[in-house]
Amino acid sequence: MRTLYVLLILTLLTFCNRQKEGNATAMSASDTLCTIIPHLPDTSFSSIDALIYEITIFDTLNSGIVEDLRNPYDSTPGILTFRGGPYRDFPKHGNVADRPDSIAIDWVFKTAFDTTKTPYGIWGGGTGWTGQPLLADWQGSTAGKNFTNREVIVGSLAGKVYFLNYTTGQPSRTEINVVNVIKGTPSLDPSLNGNLYIGQGVEINPPFGAMVIDLERDSITHFVPKDRQAWRGWGAYDSSPIRVGQFLFRLGENGTVYKYLVEQGSLSLHSTLKYRIKGKKAPGIESSPAVYRNYGYFSDNNGNVICFNLNNLKPVWRYDNHDDSDATPVLCEEEGIPYLYTSCEVDKQGSSGYSYFIKLNALTGEKIWENKFACNKAYSNEKWSDGGMFSTPLPGIGDCSNYIFTSIITHIPEYSGIFVAIDKNTGETLYSLDLKRYAWSSPVPMLDAEGKMYIFTADCWGYIYLIEGATGDLLLTRKLGMNFEGSPIIVDNSVIIGSRGREIYKISIY
Repeated sequence: MRTLYVLLILTLLTFCNRQKEGNATAMSASDTLCTIIPHLPDTSFSSIDALIYEITIFDTLNSGIVEDLRNPYDSTPGILTFRGGPYRDFPKHGNVADRPDSIAIDWVFKTAFDTTKTPYGIWGGGTGWTGQPLLADWQGSTAGKNFTNREVIVGSLAGKVYFLNYTTGQPSRTEINVVNVIKGTPSLDPSLNGNLYIGQGVEINPPFGAMVIDLERDSITHFVPKDRQAWRGWGAYDSSPIRVGQFLFRLGENGTVYKYLVEQGSLSLHSTLKYRIKGKKAPGIESSPAVYRNYGYFSDNNGNVICFNLNNLKPVWRYDNHDDSDATPVLCEEEGIPYLYTSCEVDKQGSSGYSYFIKLNALTGEKIWENKFACNKAYSNEKWSDGGMFSTPLPGIGDCSNYIFTSIITHIPEYSGIFVAIDKNTGETLYSLDLKRYAWSSPVPMLDAEGKMYIFTADCWGYIYLIEGATGDLLLTRKLGMNFEGSPIIVDNSVIIGSRGREIYKISIY
């Protein structure tokens, strides 16, 4: 193990020297040292013995070692991927002057509406789950051209990608037709090289898969079709990719982890990981990968929570969390140790069961605590609606630094849901707030001048909520949209959120 660490450090030092030499004329004094973040060990725990997996390396000339583990999303303006960065914790909070209790609608943009009848229904327009907008702050980047410094990017159920002026809500450039439904959240490369990563969610017309849109050319320049070698046949990509070092990591609903070398306007496949549990079929992955140094984390629709090594794609540990888990897990570093928070749905358990909210040691997969919430499934219009957690948890900040918040679909009674605050140290439920209906949308944070935390969230009946984080006091409830499945972003005191139907809203909070 010592030899491995020495080799990795030497690799990083060589990379840093190359970076300094290649950019000597452009570097400032503060950039003269390259921060070295040590790699976590190449190890595996006994929990992965339940896995059958296959790693295929396509680029044998590249070692696969991630050269730079620094977080590029922290240093780049904007909100560029689902939940803002590798921890998936929405680190860029909003700000309010005082205790907020009112809103104003700044603008509403209407997407196209697709009336095509499919085996999965009519998808219409607006945004679905997870459907979070992105905010690009180009600051002179060529990909921004002369459109606007702040640009909102939204993938729509209508099969189009929209680009909006942050201030006015007017189109900042022509939309791009990607043919098929976009349900998940796109991802913009944090180098601001213009690469926009899109995954299609439902096949209406071939081809069906994932793509790169080059925003310097305003066109699709790279397409990933169905993977005939995948162990699961469904080829959708709801997961939001993440950039780490020179690589992009993209997860598929075909149960495959893809590792790409990033190129301008394109991607080059380096390696893949396929897996399944012994005696079971390959699962699909809808969650977006969280990352801590060179470890990646995701959950799947067989209830597995899996940690893998970004350098070689080998599984590190696996935790069985009982049931289908589509929500993205969240990382929190506490006293130097990373912990993972996530929960599951009530799907395979039957018509009733529990959503198991867990805290795991992210280095070992050890369960720290578990809190379970009773949930049912609901049946309507010949379709089952699962209970449990679809939203991504929100770590507390400010006066709520020991809290973690989430929404749980209870269906007790049908179509009901709760918003809960949980103690990060003990797993105890601190309070539970009844929502008008259940929620798939993920909450976002705000702070006032005194460091008090407030939360904006929305539900699947079109209601929005302002909540005081420490007390659970409901400061505002208002019916606004048709159905907020997608997750919002918050910038200063403004929220941008898409609704199923057609509408994208920008809302100011006061």
